[in-house]
Amino acid sequence: MNLKGKNAIVTGGGRGLGKAVAIALANEGVNIGLTGRNEENLKSTTEELKGLGVKAAYSAFSMDDEQAVQVGISALASKLGGIDILINNAGIGDFGSIAEMPSETWEQVIKTNLFGVYYAAKAAYPFLKEKGEGDIVNVASTAGLKGGPNMSAYAASKAAVVSLSQSMMAEWRKQNIRVITLTPSTIASDMSIQGGLTDGNPDKVLQPEDFAEWVRDILKMNRRAMIANGSIFSTNP
Repeated sequence: MNLKGKNAIVTGGGRGLGKAVAIALANEGVNIGLTGRNEENLKSTTEELKGLGVKAAYSAFSMDDEQAVQVGISALASKLGGIDILINNAGIGDFGSIAEMPSETWEQVIKTNLFGVYYAAKAAYPFLKEKGEGDIVNVASTAGLKGGPNMSAYAASKAAVVSLSQSMMAEWRKQNIRVITLTPSTIASDMSIQGGLTDGNPDKVLQPEDFAEWVRDILKMNRRAMIANGSIFSTNP
């Protein structure tokens, strides 16, 4: 399916996985609206996307603020001329033991990773419904399929995203809105490298560009087909 001329919102799009997805989609002719908290990253990535010949805009806000999410996504929809695709990528990762991690930190991971996905999807939904079709890609994690030590907040948030995403699919599928739940394993992002989850070795570890190519190819599938759930792993980490 040709993606040229479609409009996509990419949350957490200023760097890492979000930026890689934004570039991959822009190379297909997709106009991009970026969200994130770091305005300098958003400005830089927006200019890079414009250099690829597409419309690009950004809105800086925190995903844990429902009003800010609604205002920001609506503003981007206005600048782009609507929304066809939402990439729900924004998330944070704080790691530590259940006994030692402060409750406030634990709660903030849930607030950002789960509520942020909920807020963004709810804000984008009216635009997709109006067009009569669309795509929502919710980025969870293999950690949401199986938790591990020192990642209780992150794993719990991503498990909840998986369940929320499945409910979205059940509710919106009949409106020709494809809701896709992705559970990537460790990717060489800033978060995973700084968190000590990987050394990011490009010869062995998944790179953001690998994830971006996967998302692009899923979106290019004929609309009669949908990847409901998918995981991606490094072959031999």
